[in-house]
Amino acid sequence: MNGGEELRQVTVNGVRLHYAVAGAGRPIVLAHGNGEDHHLFDTEIRQLTAAGYRVYAPDSRGHGANAPVAEYHYADMAEDMAQFIEALRLEKPAFYGHSDGGIVGLLLAIRHPEALGALIISGTNLSPAGLDPAFLAECEERNQQFDDPLVTLMLTEPHIDPRLLRDVSIPVLVTAGERDLILPSETRRIADALPRADVKIVAGADHGSYIKDSDVMGRLLIDFLAEVWKEHACGEGG
Repeated sequence: MNGGEELRQVTVNGVRLHYAVAGAGRPIVLAHGNGEDHHLFDTEIRQLTAAGYRVYAPDSRGHGANAPVAEYHYADMAEDMAQFIEALRLEKPAFYGHSDGGIVGLLLAIRHPEALGALIISGTNLSPAGLDPAFLAECEERNQQFDDPLVTLMLTEPHIDPRLLRDVSIPVLVTAGERDLILPSETRRIADALPRADVKIVAGADHGSYIKDSDVMGRLLIDFLAEVWKEHACGEGG
């Protein structure tokens, strides 16, 4: 990220989170994936700030500039984000989560239905069974050699009942790469369970190639949110 960003800290849910903030306008929170940090979104942050958004990009607990933790659970990360939004007094921000960040976004929308104005997820699964079997086998082999709590997280969680997604009333954009680590059937299962979901499969892309150092995801975010806020304005006018 470059130009106008600030690096800040906030204590939520018993952990101190470092986060970047940039831009002015409607708020959007960006949540990265397993083993990454907010710099995953450097390109998207530049695009979103140029499009008139105020971007908040935290490092997840135990990631990036944050202190390490002994174990990880998606429920804890979702509560981190709920308290992050409350602590910063963000009024129904949009929330974009990639991979683990998408899982966090779904849990946040389920458990705190009034917190968000819109949700965008990419490369997201409801359970470990939604991951490509070859990737799961690789993770299992890695953990046999060295017990990594972040790998353990992917092997044992999440366990989201798709029926819970039926009560998510906000607009949701579900994206995945054509060659994603997430099974196509899992992406469809998520989208089919959400009442107001749009789906975009990015041709030729893998799990993160359309996100890291790419302008594809930023354009998808900006186009989707423009439609969301247009519909919201029409609703208020009516």
